[in-house]
Order: sequence, then C-alpha cells, then structure tokens
Amino acid sequence: MEEQNTITIEDFFKTELKVGKVLTCEKVPKSKKLLKMEIDLGEEVRQVLAGLAPWYLPEEVVGRRVVVVANLQPAKLMGLESQGMVLAATGDAEGSVPCFVQVPEGVPVGARIR
Repeated sequence: MEEQNTITIEDFFKTELKVGKVLTCEKVPKSKKLLKMEIDLGEEVRQVLAGLAPWYLPEEVVGRRVVVVANLQPAKLMGLESQGMVLAATGDAEGSVPCFVQVPEGVPVGARIR
C-alpha cells in the first residue's frame, strides 16, 4: 500500500471552509487558465483566482454559491493576489470539467462548513 499524505484531525480543523457567492468574474489578461472572482464571504468580499477558465465562461460563474478555503495564505498569481481557494472536483487528471462543490439552498453566505 502506498504511503499517503495524511494530516491529523487537528490540522484538518485548522482549515476554514466557508460558503461564498461569486459577485464578479473575469478572465485574467495574458492567462489561459485563470479567472479572477470577487466572492462575498458574508463579513467581507475577497478576490480569489482560480484555474477554471478552460472550462467556464466568467458569466457562468457569477451568482454561484461556492465553497472557499478562507484561511489559506494569500498567493500572487500573474501579479494579482488570490485571497483563498475555490473548491472544485474533477474526475481525473486528463482535463475533465471541474465541478463546483454544491452548497444546498438555505445555507447562508459566510456559513462555516464543518
């Protein structure tokens, strides 16, 4: 059996997953992959960059309720700061279309996922 990259339950509980709503979305100039989103997390709006441009048009993303890793250290991508990460799932590494993690209706923006 292969050794897995495991974490402790304490490490997992350090991750802050929040429900957000995409307010704006646009392609990042000079990038084939990145979309720049403004995401409402309830108490604040964050800029988050995601490599979803090969699969989604910006107008398809606006209004979506998404799950965001809210306490991820900010990162610079293409000269822009990303203040979180949007969770998406893919079936394989061959470029299948990523699916946003579904957030049930009734769960408010800003809610913490546990």
